[in-house]
Amino acid sequence: MVLAAGALVALAHVGAIVAFCFSAAQLIAGLVDGRSADELGGPVIATAASVLARALTQAALDALAVRGAARVKSQLRRRVLDAVDARGASGDRDRPSADIATLIGPGLDALDGYIGRYLPQLVLTAVATPVVVGALLLADAPTGIAVVLTLPLIPLFMVLIGWATQAVQRRQWQALTTLSRGFLEVVQGLSTLMIFGRQHRQVARIDAVTEQYRRRTMRVLRVSFLSSFALELAASLSVAIVAVSVGVRLIDGVIALALGLFVLVLVPEAYLPLRQVGAQYHAAAEGLAAAEEVLDLLDAAPTAAPSPVSSVERAALADETIGDAPPPALRLTELVVRRAGRPVVDGLSGAWAGGLLLAVTGESGVGKSSLLAALRGALPAEGRIAIAGRSAHAAELAAHVAWAGQRPDLTAGPLAAVVALGAEHPDTALVQRALRLAAVDDVPADLVLGPGGDGLSGGQAQRVAIARAAYRALERRTPLVLLDEPTSALDAATELRVIAGLRALAAEGALVVVVTHRPAVIAAADERLDLQPAGVPA
Repeated sequence: MVLAAGALVALAHVGAIVAFCFSAAQLIAGLVDGRSADELGGPVIATAASVLARALTQAALDALAVRGAARVKSQLRRRVLDAVDARGASGDRDRPSADIATLIGPGLDALDGYIGRYLPQLVLTAVATPVVVGALLLADAPTGIAVVLTLPLIPLFMVLIGWATQAVQRRQWQALTTLSRGFLEVVQGLSTLMIFGRQHRQVARIDAVTEQYRRRTMRVLRVSFLSSFALELAASLSVAIVAVSVGVRLIDGVIALALGLFVLVLVPEAYLPLRQVGAQYHAAAEGLAAAEEVLDLLDAAPTAAPSPVSSVERAALADETIGDAPPPALRLTELVVRRAGRPVVDGLSGAWAGGLLLAVTGESGVGKSSLLAALRGALPAEGRIAIAGRSAHAAELAAHVAWAGQRPDLTAGPLAAVVALGAEHPDTALVQRALRLAAVDDVPADLVLGPGGDGLSGGQAQRVAIARAAYRALERRTPLVLLDEPTSALDAATELRVIAGLRALAAEGALVVVVTHRPAVIAAADERLDLQPAGVPA
């Protein structure tokens, strides 16, 4: 809709340009010929009206461009956030959170130049150039032919220069993401750096990356200025060729003054849209680099469409819902999970009932955490995942699980609000119960946590994360509770209390899946799933 409106306004705009050139030529020729004021009244009014129409249509084009850019940016930002949410917090380890933050913030803001200026100018060029060239051919065929022959020089220069600009712009974008990533790493590890007295070295590191970004930005500007000079030179030479031709024919009396003035004033308007497209392209080059990153992120996001269900699988799922026995809380069928294109979980199948504590074991790197990531929809997986008898795909899995990872990732705020994260109206009694299940009785109930759980020890933060998962499981009755190394930072006595809480949570009907290396957790589990490296038979 916006594109169609822009094309119509662009057509009106180029009509105003042609009208202005014609009326201005008539006015000047009339003055030279010594016509009376009454005879010049029409050209004066036409010139003034065309100037006003040109200004109004330009304002309308700018307004449409701003509105369209705001709408597209809003939609893209929403889709990027949905894609990040669908993949989960750790769903893409090859794309750090600093890169995503840079993409959502400065990256999408850089699209203003591409969507708000470059694309509208491209539409205007597609409309204006054929109309102006057609008017020149009708008014003066030799001039029109000269324009047709010289006009392709500008797109040719644009393509050649655009290749160089794209390369330097991509390097500038990479420098910006490196700077953002490095700064985030320094902030996250600042306390550790201060303990070891290494914080001052990071200042030099950030200075070096900042200087690299500055140099690459100046390189982009240098290429942009050179490209603008090349485009201006090509356009100026082309206009000069036409001007010489028109001047010679005026001296010879081949064409009238009014016609000569008309084509001389109109010829630059044939080159102007293409020159502006080139200028806006270089201004929007950063947005193009960001757009590529956005599309890569959206393409890598899990799709909402479930994979086809085979007849055997459909029969198995149907059998689970028939009879008095409840369906398994979790059924996996030929599950394959990949990291960096390599399968870490390969062909895993099995079924586990609710009310059990399931220990997932195996050597480091065998795919235990990747399995949990797939079960909560944070990592794409092949095969079939069925929860409580119903097949679920990646976009649905998060609604059926409660989760606590190896890193607590606690937010700032009162302890109760942290435990009831995501609840609009936290249930105080349920919060207290979740804290008891996670053995969080050594933390004051009115404690206000700082960012990242500041104010808690490592073991306390780990137990608060378990309490947060327990609250979600109790409140929403999720069939699955997924815990990744929940007792790794606990002493033996506290670990036994947490294990008792996990068994109590399983008694509520959920399947509690625990990735662990701890003998106490393995001994307390009802069942054990020992993962083997991909390609090794279980």
